Amino acid sequence: MNDAVLRLEKVCLDRGPRRVLESVTFAARRGEIVALMGPSGAGKTTALRVVAGLETFHSGTVQVDDLALPAGDATPPSLRALRRKVGMVFQFHHLFEHLTALKNVWLAPVYAHGVLLVEAERRARELLKTLGVEHRANALPRELSGGEAQRVAIARALAVDPPLLLLDEPTASLDPGRRTELRELLRGLTAEGRTLVVATHDEDFARGCATRVLRMQDGVVSEI
Repeated sequence: MNDAVLRLEKVCLDRGPRRVLESVTFAARRGEIVALMGPSGAGKTTALRVVAGLETFHSGTVQVDDLALPAGDATPPSLRALRRKVGMVFQFHHLFEHLTALKNVWLAPVYAHGVLLVEAERRARELLKTLGVEHRANALPRELSGGEAQRVAIARALAVDPPLLLLDEPTASLDPGRRTELRELLRGLTAEGRTLVVATHDEDFARGCATRVLRMQDGVVSEI
């Protein structure tokens, strides 16, 4: 896969005596939606967190675009570079409850990446409009519906225009109609050349959305 945006090679991660990821190897091409499926505890979310630099893996390699992460603790410069290349949408969104939707989106570009506020706010408004929630820009997270909060979380993850977007159980709190909307939204993101990796239990969503499905069981990945 010469056009791979994401590549994991023999990634292992232990928590105490338990091996959570066992020689995980897979790649995702530009424009793909790759679904990671498997039961709770299979390692799906942990794999996403490794790619996002939120978990330390113990052996193997992770490469995102042209950035290679070694096993062990990554250096702060490596993590800063990684977070320009990877956006992550968490299952429970984790929006800052005291900030408006708009500020949730522009906060990291300004304070973590040094983007000028006027430019960060312009991009934030553009993203909220693209995702259909520009009318909720001044709402606090508690005032948003589950679907609106998810779209704001996606906008936040896209705020620095990363080539790779990770989503953890994105349909968990959505009704069937909202799942269909989300599927079309994610397909639209790949049309821009973005790569998505989605951890999900939702078989119908995965098969209707993903270009490839990977199955995880006990920290091991196999392809379907």
